[in-house]
Amino acid sequence: MSYTMLNNSKMRPINYSAESLEGAALSFIRTSCEGLRFDKTKLTHMGFGSDGTAAGPGSAEAERGMVQDLEGKSSRPGQIPYNMEKDVDRLCLENAVERFLGSGKKEDAFDVYFCYLEMFVGDYEKNRRMIELLSEFEATGSGLLMKHRDHYSHSVYVFTLGLAIYESNSIFRYIYKKYYDLRDDCEAAAHFLKYWGMASLFHDIGYPFELPFEQVCSYFEVDGDKRQDRPFLAYHALENFVALSDEMKDKISELYGGMRFDNTNEMFAHILAMKLGEEYRFTPIQMYNVLSDKPTRPDKFNHFMDHGYFSATVIFKRLFEELGIEINKTYLDSLTAILMHNSLYKFSIAHYKSAGNKPLRAELHPIAYMLMLCDELQCWDRTAYGRNSRKEFHPMACRFDLSKDRISVVYLFDSKQMGKVDDFVDKYRRWEKEYVQKDGKTKPDAPKPPKLKAYSEMYIKKGGKNAFQLDIESIVDLTEIKLDVKADFTERSTTNHQRYLSDSNYLNLYNFAIVLNGRWGSIEDWKKARSEGKEEQFLQDPTLIEQFGERFKDLSLEYKLSNINQAKAFSRYLDVIGCFYTDKIVDYEFLEEFSQDELVKIGRLEHHRWLQEHVNMGWTYGTPDKDKRELERRHKDMIEGFTGFEVSQEAASKHYDDELDVETQDKDTDPMECMLVMLRVYDGLRIYRLDH
Repeated sequence: MSYTMLNNSKMRPINYSAESLEGAALSFIRTSCEGLRFDKTKLTHMGFGSDGTAAGPGSAEAERGMVQDLEGKSSRPGQIPYNMEKDVDRLCLENAVERFLGSGKKEDAFDVYFCYLEMFVGDYEKNRRMIELLSEFEATGSGLLMKHRDHYSHSVYVFTLGLAIYESNSIFRYIYKKYYDLRDDCEAAAHFLKYWGMASLFHDIGYPFELPFEQVCSYFEVDGDKRQDRPFLAYHALENFVALSDEMKDKISELYGGMRFDNTNEMFAHILAMKLGEEYRFTPIQMYNVLSDKPTRPDKFNHFMDHGYFSATVIFKRLFEELGIEINKTYLDSLTAILMHNSLYKFSIAHYKSAGNKPLRAELHPIAYMLMLCDELQCWDRTAYGRNSRKEFHPMACRFDLSKDRISVVYLFDSKQMGKVDDFVDKYRRWEKEYVQKDGKTKPDAPKPPKLKAYSEMYIKKGGKNAFQLDIESIVDLTEIKLDVKADFTERSTTNHQRYLSDSNYLNLYNFAIVLNGRWGSIEDWKKARSEGKEEQFLQDPTLIEQFGERFKDLSLEYKLSNINQAKAFSRYLDVIGCFYTDKIVDYEFLEEFSQDELVKIGRLEHHRWLQEHVNMGWTYGTPDKDKRELERRHKDMIEGFTGFEVSQEAASKHYDDELDVETQDKDTDPMECMLVMLRVYDGLRIYRLDH
């Protein structure tokens, strides 16, 4: 059994090859992480009757010897067993990962961040600014740069790729378990999920520090000039930023045999020297000097600012000094992995372009090894923001084969761009014919070869391997875990990557979700505000919004995500009825309210979303007493007799029209009318009709 507290027969099967990225990542969550975050003193297996309903606490089917509790929360606290809530949380993460891998969209990346934070860090509210800042900076500031691509969705891809490699690669699993002295497979997988999630999802969180530096460089950039000839930005007055509190000094001293550090630079330098110093011949003092110079002397590092340094430092301050999470050595492994991933390891530790380079072995630092490997591999489906980046030719998708302890990846480029490829190949062959000697060496007077990034890195080969693969092999040791990289072409598919005309960074998804949930508890006040035309005042009442926030915290992760996904679906619904929202002034008719016909269309769409969401979470039709609904996971508004896993829009629409009463139909349309107001209040957006 994978979900011991849920009815596995009601779970949608994983319909991907076990060796694919999707199949391996989802299998890791569903199978390898069994019992994730369980309290083993409480109920750990749920009995199910012949009709598939949960027998629950107190029943003969429940596992003997366990405390039989109702300490978990669903739509509110105290409805389900504690460990059942943890299984539902894990299923939420599985579904969020599948949604993201199917779309690659930032809005779906948000769900993965949200699940991880709620499950392993704490209330999302306390961490939201840190996450949203990265997305906001990239979307608004990156257009001023010459080179820049997405790091928000990229980090979630890196996260899922690490899960897939761990699941499929017995060599890495063995190394990881040995390094952390983990014997039980499920315990090891849970350990990896927690600490890998921290390293992968937050490795680029310090990018807002690098972006201003690059903006200044881009402002002065002229073809052919050098960075050292231009003004540059550096950070100073960092003493408080890196300083450790007395309490933190004591805690870290206990971890490291009485060693005391005054700041994070000293601490990180000691940890890195302890792990890698002997292999790469550096001392704590030497590493401390490098870390101290990173933010203040970018001229010492080829005029580049290292966001990895800021990511690690920001996360340390946030987790251990602001949120009070109990520090341990493995958390610090995650942070030193983040610290190294960008340029520190390559240019200040291994000097990976030099003749004496030693690629990092997983045995030395398995989390850092996995982060650098996955960070390099994840180059597909990344939004280009920089002016030059938008002109480059990057893979739009990929195919992974993770069988036999190998990593075989085919990067897929848009076949409609073959003109660019043919032009590059023609230029490169002419250059090769003129400047490459018979012994394979380039003539001393040769100009730089033609490039078509990133395709050229996969086209140009040396010794049977392309430049992209050789670069990765110079960073991490792949003598045991074999890598094979190829490029291919295919037609661009928009089936799962639909974008809508509505334009917004959608930074207020969390606010939208809070209000969508909270208004049900104040429905009469909301109706009164609407009748008086005071909806905006209603949504700006600080006392009411605070109450909404408290109600939201009482929800389980499942119900929080349901509200979030309801808000996300709004742009799709608008697209269907010929409307869109934007913060730009455009010459279209304002949408002040929906017509009755539009509300019916929206209601059918929302009911379809709700049905599919519940099927994905293992819910079925039933009419149990209200106090048993969450425990049995049966709902009267599901389709009676439905036994499949994919609900069609046709079936959902028919069920909406024929089976739901008006009051229930209103539950699907009222929130969407509330969204009209929320977009104005929280995002400053207006909704327009496409037809005048």
